[in-house]
Amino acid sequence: MHPRVLVRELLDHLAPDDPEAMRSRRDLRRINFLMGNERWLCRSIERFQKNTAAGIAEVGAGDGILCAKLAKKFPSAPVLGYDLAPRPPALPSRVKWLQGDLFTQPRPQAGGIVIANLFLHHFEGEALSALGSWLADAEVLIFNEPDRARLPHLLGALLWPFINRVTHHDLHVSIAAGFSSGEIADLLGLESQIWNFEETSTWRGGRSMVAWRQ
Repeated sequence: MHPRVLVRELLDHLAPDDPEAMRSRRDLRRINFLMGNERWLCRSIERFQKNTAAGIAEVGAGDGILCAKLAKKFPSAPVLGYDLAPRPPALPSRVKWLQGDLFTQPRPQAGGIVIANLFLHHFEGEALSALGSWLADAEVLIFNEPDRARLPHLLGALLWPFINRVTHHDLHVSIAAGFSSGEIADLLGLESQIWNFEETSTWRGGRSMVAWRQ
């Protein structure tokens, strides 16, 4: 397996209202649906229902669509989104939004759940280690990332007629920056004496990890 390679994605260079960026975000929503990412995240959160009272925080919340779904699905849970982008205008009012560099923001409430969907692969080693420290108060971590393997690249190539050039480029860049078995926990510095882990990969190209305190 090749080591992780991080290359900046084309979408990062485009203005939010650029037509190619808007099309790429639509492509990404379809890919998320096909991969079943959000469905898996919601099912995983349900396993730790008692921890939702302390809050559900999404890092790299993007367009806020997942935060909005979580606010509806878990009506008694405080929901918090972190992102560099400003608060999405259609986001439900009860979702709290923190804009800016993640490491300059307050940590989520102790005892809660922190999730990320296709976000961690944007970070290199030192930043992932810093993120692991930033997550020190969380009780449950639920992450879904690209699986760094040959099959996801092949599946991505099959999508080429149905996605634009930005999505096509960024998809393969994301896979190359993704994770293989055990890397997410190792790079975050999560210790096995403190955390329980479950990690799976799917033929759809996702690598998912759930960690909860012992």
